[in-house]
Amino acid sequence: MDIDPRAALDRFIEALTTHYEAVVSTQDPESPAVLRASEVLEESFVAYDDSLFTHYDADLPFDVYDDDDEDEVDDDLEDLDDDDSDDDD
Repeated sequence: MDIDPRAALDRFIEALTTHYEAVVSTQDPESPAVLRASEVLEESFVAYDDSLFTHYDADLPFDVYDDDDEDEVDDDLEDLDDDDSDDDD
């Protein structure tokens, strides 16, 4: 689906605002409103990122990871730390 980058940015900003408002009003990170706002925020981020890439061949400087990806990133960071400590020898 080809989305206009400006429209995708507007939706992303709106999702950020909605997420903020849900967090402030519930003050519970597990509330249904916060969880739903988080999903919409992630979806709008991905749509904006895809739109920028499609139209301008540009990426945002960060990615979205799910909980399974965190374990892989932690493992990768540990591997990098191990490699760095080898250099100290």
